Amino acid sequence: MSSKLCPKIILEGTRLTFKTEVAFALNEHPRIVGPRRYRYHSPLISAEWCAFTNYPWGRGLINFEPQEEALAMETYDTWVKLFELQKYYSWIVDRFHISTRMYQLMNNARDYDFRWLEQRLLPLGFRLIFLKRTPESFAAAREERLKVSGNPAQYDDLDRFIEEQELFKHLVSESSLPKLELDVSDNDISRAVENVADWMEQTGALYMS
Repeated sequence: MSSKLCPKIILEGTRLTFKTEVAFALNEHPRIVGPRRYRYHSPLISAEWCAFTNYPWGRGLINFEPQEEALAMETYDTWVKLFELQKYYSWIVDRFHISTRMYQLMNNARDYDFRWLEQRLLPLGFRLIFLKRTPESFAAAREERLKVSGNPAQYDDLDRFIEEQELFKHLVSESSLPKLELDVSDNDISRAVENVADWMEQTGALYMS
C-alpha cells in the first residue's frame, strides 16, 4: 500500500491575498491531495464563516463580540478535536486563529493566547502559510475581487489591509507552527500553489509519520 497523503495547511493573511483561491487550488492539486478521477468533497474549512449570527457577513470565530468569547473558544476546541480524531486526512483551513488574534487586537484591544491550540496542532503536522503582497499591489487585487464580490464595500479601505498585514506578520512570527511566507503580489495562483507544494514536500509535511 502506498503512503497516504494527509497534509494539513492553515492559510493566513489579510484580505485580497487570494487565500481562498489558493485553498481551493491546493485542495485539488495532485501533489497535495493525490490524483483524482472524479471530484469529491474533501474538507476545506474557514474561521471566516459568519456562523454566530443569522444574517450575511455577520460574526463568527474571527470577529466575535466579548459576550461570544466562550462560544468562540469552544468552537476552536471542537475543530482541533475533530482534527485529532481524523488525523489521517487532509485538512486545508482558509483563515484560523492568527486571523482571530489580528482582528481582536485591532478592533477590541484584546489578545488571545492560542498556545494551547498550536500545541495540539503541532503533533498533527499542521503547517502555516502566510500569504502577503506589496502595498502597491493591493489596488489591482481589489479590481479582480470586485468582479465577483457580493460585498464590495469591504474592500474600500486598502490602507486598512496594509495595516492588518503588518500585524499579521508579527503574529505569524510568534507562531510555533512551521511556517512559510509567500508573496502573491503577481496574482499568480498557480505559482503560489506550486511553491506551497514544493515546501510541503521538502519539509516532509505531506504524510503522517
